[in-house]
Amino acid sequence: MSLTQKFARVDLSHRPTPLELLNNVSAEFNTHVWIKRDDCTGLAFGGNKSRQLEFYIGHALQQGADTLLTTGAVQSNHVRMTVAAARKMGLDVEVQLEHRVDRDQPEYHLSGNPYLVKLMGAKIHHYPVGEDEGGADQAMVDRAVELEKQGKKAYVIPLSNAHTPYGALGYVDGAEETLQQLDAINIRPNCFIVPTGSASTHTGFLLGVRALGWDTPVHGVCVRRDAKSQRQRVRTKMDSVLAALGNPVTISDDDIVCDDSMLAPGYGLPNQATVGAIKYLARHEGILLDPTYSGKTFALLLEMLSQGKFGSDDHVVFLHTGGTPSLFGYPELVENDSE
Repeated sequence: MSLTQKFARVDLSHRPTPLELLNNVSAEFNTHVWIKRDDCTGLAFGGNKSRQLEFYIGHALQQGADTLLTTGAVQSNHVRMTVAAARKMGLDVEVQLEHRVDRDQPEYHLSGNPYLVKLMGAKIHHYPVGEDEGGADQAMVDRAVELEKQGKKAYVIPLSNAHTPYGALGYVDGAEETLQQLDAINIRPNCFIVPTGSASTHTGFLLGVRALGWDTPVHGVCVRRDAKSQRQRVRTKMDSVLAALGNPVTISDDDIVCDDSMLAPGYGLPNQATVGAIKYLARHEGILLDPTYSGKTFALLLEMLSQGKFGSDDHVVFLHTGGTPSLFGYPELVENDSE
């Protein structure tokens, strides 16, 4: 029986997503590099958020909601996929875009995810602060109160860690799916590499791996905050999810690995290694990464490969969380590119 079976959910994702060997990357570094293709979940360009939204929307419908509210950065994949999920489920939806990334390029504000949010017809609000999760959530709670006065029943999908992280349940299931695929080909990887931002994916995946009895390290790559702060965020979210599940397993602090070596210059701001990683995978495997999450995560993996961290008999699995539409908000990645 799945750990998450008792929780309400809806079906939003194409599952299982592929687990593929990156043949050209593996040959270059003389090891086995696998990619879990959660960019292929199917909902509005796909991405990891659809797994998470299945549980949030399940809970929302259980509460009798007819409207979804959420908040995120201008190029937020979560915002884009929340709007898509609402449309799929026949719900009204309003979103709040935060000023989280200082970018003047018009493409950042008009193309990619914000373009798709407008295309799908969401009502858009704006929040002037980028690092105020509590305030951003409260603004959505206040909007829910306004909608209630209009006879609506709104459900807020929160940003901060002060709420039950139903979204993490999606990656408890996602880990189980991945391990089943690895079992089918008789592979026990040396390491999983995952992005860690809101921490729902990292938390759920680590919990799922440990609950199934695997001791494989889950290496979280920080995309929003420093490693110390991120470990605390994962710890808080982990404790909340474990309690909701009835504490099926113990996760120690030492088991929470957060690496901030690819974080600078900050959230949504790709460094040289990230740009290089995006181009590398596009030109070696025809797979597209995003500048905020998957690009920084694969950049860290490329560094580990270049340093010879894995041998010819080793296996490493990279979780591709999607985010492809945001590429169009970063035209400078290929401007004047003569490579």
